[in-house]
Amino acid sequence: MFYRDLAGINVSALGYGCMRFPTKDGHIDEAEAQALLLRAYEGGVNYFDTAYNYHGMESEPFVGRVLGTLSRDSFHVATKFPSWKPESLEDAKGIFEFQLKNLRSDYVDFYLIHALNGARWEKVNKLDLIPLFEEYQRQGRIRKLGFSFHGGYAEFEEILRARKWDFCQLQFNYMDTQDQAGEKGFLLAEELGVGVVVMEPVKGGALAALPEDVAFPFRTLAPEASDALWALRFVADYGNAKVVLSGMSSRAQLEDNLATFAAHRPLNAAEKQAVAQVAEALARRTNNSCTGCRYCMPCPNGVNIPHMFSIWNEYARYQNGAASRGDYLFTSADSRADKCVACGACVPMCPQGIDILGDLKKMASEAWTREK
Repeated sequence: MFYRDLAGINVSALGYGCMRFPTKDGHIDEAEAQALLLRAYEGGVNYFDTAYNYHGMESEPFVGRVLGTLSRDSFHVATKFPSWKPESLEDAKGIFEFQLKNLRSDYVDFYLIHALNGARWEKVNKLDLIPLFEEYQRQGRIRKLGFSFHGGYAEFEEILRARKWDFCQLQFNYMDTQDQAGEKGFLLAEELGVGVVVMEPVKGGALAALPEDVAFPFRTLAPEASDALWALRFVADYGNAKVVLSGMSSRAQLEDNLATFAAHRPLNAAEKQAVAQVAEALARRTNNSCTGCRYCMPCPNGVNIPHMFSIWNEYARYQNGAASRGDYLFTSADSRADKCVACGACVPMCPQGIDILGDLKKMASEAWTREK
């Protein structure tokens, strides 16, 4: 395992993301998950990332129980404050105390305000949460204060520049360099001296199971290497990627990732070219040419047309039916593709000339969009 400095703390470059533990009967499979956590610790992982809401609120107390068997100064716990939940400062205080109790600890090593965007940042300031967390930091109950982010670049820059953060957590991988904060935000954090913890380096598993025709450049260079290895090495090449999180739900995934992070091996020129070729091949695999410009919106019947086509094109790229189905069904039922009544209001508005009505009908007819 190689290590990097995150806000003055020595952290493993591979972090354990505690959102995707193996499950049984709808709950964490505690025996299996405990074995994974302890094997990761044995393999040199010392950064464990959980949150208030992971696994239906089971992750924090489970992580607290397992890591509570280890010397407290031998690992670092990151957890996240649910920015959407509190309605008052007193609510926030109660949530924090609840989290400490879950984790069986007097302090949190890395505390993040969870899933910030512009609207949630406004709420954080309205409730005066920053002074509260700063006071907890002065008391030693929070060692390092940061935030995780899901929004656009302008929102990210506003939040990042608002104060001196110890660290931040961003979604970043070789397919998402222009999405959310993107590479531009990643580099801004480096410019401002804010270390980054990377989430979704394998894009929720999509980059760990590539279609064989797309993965050909990787197979040519290293036939036995996993697809995940390339995604993780791409992110680790960024020096300001202090921790690369992986939600390891099996022993095979864990061992593969431990081998990947046994030492830092920068991508050479041929390997960088292979990553670029794979990214280009994935980008070409789309069902239509929707750019998300939103000229077709609002739909008179409430269909979220750009979001539907985003999910549809993600499915075309990765053929990941389970993840795409989850994204589709997570969307409000009233805004899904099957609610299109073919009124045609959107058709003349599309600068790409997309057959919107036909494509929504095709999407709604595909088996992966339906409840099992």
